[in-house]
Amino acid sequence: MPISQRVLGTAGPTVGAIGYGAMSFAKPYGQTDNDTDDTPDDLIGRALERGVTLIDTADVYGPSEEIIGKAVAGRRDQVVIATKFGIVRSLGPEGPPIISGRPEYVRERAERSLTQLGTDHIDLYYQHRVDPDVPIEETVGAMAELVAEGKVRHLGLCEAAADTIRRAQAVHPIAAVETEWSLWSRDIEEEVFPVCRELGIGVVPYSPLGRGMLTGQITSLRDLPQNDYRRNMPRFAREAFETNLAAVDVVREIARAHEAAPGQVALAWLLAKAPGVVPIPGTLHISRLEENAAAAELTLTDAELARLDALKVVGERETEMGHNWSYGVTPAR
Repeated sequence: MPISQRVLGTAGPTVGAIGYGAMSFAKPYGQTDNDTDDTPDDLIGRALERGVTLIDTADVYGPSEEIIGKAVAGRRDQVVIATKFGIVRSLGPEGPPIISGRPEYVRERAERSLTQLGTDHIDLYYQHRVDPDVPIEETVGAMAELVAEGKVRHLGLCEAAADTIRRAQAVHPIAAVETEWSLWSRDIEEEVFPVCRELGIGVVPYSPLGRGMLTGQITSLRDLPQNDYRRNMPRFAREAFETNLAAVDVVREIARAHEAAPGQVALAWLLAKAPGVVPIPGTLHISRLEENAAAAELTLTDAELARLDALKVVGERETEMGHNWSYGVTPAR
């Protein structure tokens, strides 16, 4: 049975209440090809059958765009494809990330993504990170040209500061803001979420399961592969891990009361925040996809929501990536 649907923003696309984060196809946590028997075609096919219609990717997620393009061929009208541009180089041995919001780069990457996806339009096009050297008005202006040409349907921003969102909205309607948000990452609630609510912008939380911790499957650092980059993240540091594991125990307890999985409780908590919130958990397993989708039908009590709201987590959510990686700002036009 298809899950319930939601509208992203006042005039954004209608999508399933739970989306799918396709960064999983880039295997960011040290996964291997042997980690699942489920093919991308089967995974995305089942997602669409369950009403998980928002498929979210980016031009830097390895082969993800091509994988999605092949998987949705012949059923393009059933899916809302979101992709992102802006990260020229990710953090690596060469140095900090390089971000671009130059108008010519916007068009170049859009054309590339259209080719990779094998489609004539992108349903939701995000700036992946905000360029600290290019006024947001110039970047969004170039994105708006793509809308006028029919190559893009809706615009979004990822990890943008509240003032950046306001300035972007003044140029062209923003359908959604994507940012990390979960029981483990709450800083969006200080400024960004209130601005999105005020302006009628949807919110798409990535890593809504706390980088996997909120599934309840990680009980020791030994559960993480040696090449898993989470081992370098502050909240997974040995001195923080045990404290944060205690917060997961509360999620487990509430899950048992509902005969649900801990991850479903974490997703239901996000869905309760506002009608325009659509989390995008990622997975390479159809069984996990089914579990995540079922969270759309889980209702938590006010007392449970308050208890979850009160959870405390220690450690920064991300290692220092460089200026503008989180809640990015731009110079004045």
